Amino acid sequence: MALRPELPPRLAAFLAEHHVLVLATVRDGQPWTASCYYAFDPDAGRFLMASDPSTRHLQEALDHPAVAWAIHLETKTVGKVRGVQATGRLRPFEDEDLDAARALYLRAFPIARLMPRLDLWALEPDHLKLTDNRLGFGTKLLWTRAQG
Repeated sequence: MALRPELPPRLAAFLAEHHVLVLATVRDGQPWTASCYYAFDPDAGRFLMASDPSTRHLQEALDHPAVAWAIHLETKTVGKVRGVQATGRLRPFEDEDLDAARALYLRAFPIARLMPRLDLWALEPDHLKLTDNRLGFGTKLLWTRAQG
């Protein structure tokens, strides 16, 4: 499933430039975060993430698939601040698209071939917000998945 509406070009470029996101989950009112490597699949409109299903963040996300995540550039220069905040759902891959997802993830992270087991997950965004101070202090670019 491709993203509709299309991502603003600056937002798509930011997602392609970076590779670590901070995933936020919750269980029983207790929040948790985990830093995760990702590859963005613009054609399918999803983030690909590898993680062991026994980790706390995966257990929580499988119990409660609605999650949030953030990707940011670390800088002390206010005029260079850029980052994405996102909400969406985490899901396991369907068999029919697992091979394509695995190939894309391994192109981004060839070292992952050495892992004895590569469990991939899809983060499907519902809402993305890019803050880009290079365009003017506090400039926001928003994207929301079309309903239906």
